[in-house]
Amino acid sequence: MESHELPQMDPRVLKATSVKAEDPAAQSPEPQALKITAASSNPKMFTLPWEKPLATWPEDLLVNLPRGISRHVVRFVHVGDEVYAMKEITRNVAEREYELLRRLQKLELPTVQPIAVVTGRHNAQGEPLEAILVTKHLKFSLPYRALFARNLRPDTAERLIDALAVLMVRLHLAGFYWGDVSLSNVLFLRDADAFSAFLVDAETGDLQVNLTEGQREYDVDLARTNIIGELMDLSSGALLPSNVDEIEIGNRLVDRYHSLWSALTDTDKFSPDEMWKIEKRVNKLNELGFDVDELEMKTAEDGKRVLVRPRVVDAGYANRKLLRLTGLDVQENQARRLLNDLDAYRTSTWRDGEDLEIVATDWMREVFEPTVRMIPHEYRSQIEPAQFFHEVLDHRWFLAEKAGHDVSMTEAVKSYVENVLPQYKLDQKDLDVLNDEADSGVIDDEYTYNDPDDDGYNPDDDPDAAVWSH
Repeated sequence: MESHELPQMDPRVLKATSVKAEDPAAQSPEPQALKITAASSNPKMFTLPWEKPLATWPEDLLVNLPRGISRHVVRFVHVGDEVYAMKEITRNVAEREYELLRRLQKLELPTVQPIAVVTGRHNAQGEPLEAILVTKHLKFSLPYRALFARNLRPDTAERLIDALAVLMVRLHLAGFYWGDVSLSNVLFLRDADAFSAFLVDAETGDLQVNLTEGQREYDVDLARTNIIGELMDLSSGALLPSNVDEIEIGNRLVDRYHSLWSALTDTDKFSPDEMWKIEKRVNKLNELGFDVDELEMKTAEDGKRVLVRPRVVDAGYANRKLLRLTGLDVQENQARRLLNDLDAYRTSTWRDGEDLEIVATDWMREVFEPTVRMIPHEYRSQIEPAQFFHEVLDHRWFLAEKAGHDVSMTEAVKSYVENVLPQYKLDQKDLDVLNDEADSGVIDDEYTYNDPDDDGYNPDDDPDAAVWSH
């Protein structure tokens, strides 16, 4: 009898963190002293007012950014030069989510970066406070409701769904069962004409060796239901274009997920004289942004066909090429666009036979860097340089078509900054409305928020320690 080894958990996740979340049913006692377990040695963590409920932290610590809808109190906080997202939740949930996010990060999956889990919090009267999960703010990202509060293209909902489908497939390939898929649990980054999606809430998730088809299909069906409800909510608030069919968009996720899953996991059957089709399959996967680690090939039982199944690794084919050539670390579609412009530069300067690394260095100095230096200072926290460059290229093409002749990059940038870039800004009124909505569903505990003691917690500095206690 032929023996088969059982699949094993990826070794990268086994030692991802020292935090091991307990079974909530165990009901072990809360820590009696403040304990910060961190993946960062930022000493400014000690200076934060952990003895206060998060909803009462002073305004001078907070960053006014659009928050997504959550069941818990969430705030963005200045911690030295960094901006961290703080979420107040029970200790077991905080530790479990921190552990999961650490594991997903080790697998290089698109999630927010976990920074710390803070337990053993007590107010000035010695009463226990909930734990806080700390993650790094994903720069330039937005929750889906903030995207619809801006002047975006009518197909925004479809592009968000496509990004979510890619995220779900990537997570499922890695063995991550989400359990609560929705637009609310995702942050979005502009990626050329599309979006990239990042998991921001892993409370209900579970990382396994492999997922069953039933687990995957449950996640997909739940996502469809949640998305339809979220889009209907947008429609009732007049944030969704009137011609958008919410049910059709929900069905789109199911279709996109299944087509992408099939492209990545199906086994192809070739006759021995059709092996050229293998290259076609690999090229298709590369176009989707995935690399092929190895090909599993075996002869079918009839001996007349070869069965080929690719072992696909993480997305980022264009990203890695651009990073190697220029040092730019950008989203996948942005990388494709920048590589296309690099190729055009190479052709226009008659340097097709020259080493691409040398040409890329000149393109960075002569084309990319002068362009992104023209981003006005007040917008540098609003738009990524690579996204700015991509949109300027689009705008330049539009101007040239309208004028009937080529338009210089400088002229295109000036026109873009004046006529298009202002759409990126959320005014204060819209931001306040979004954050009020985000807080409306928060489940508060029995805090009165009347602590008269304003002294911050500030123990001795120990930046080398992974776990700090007081």
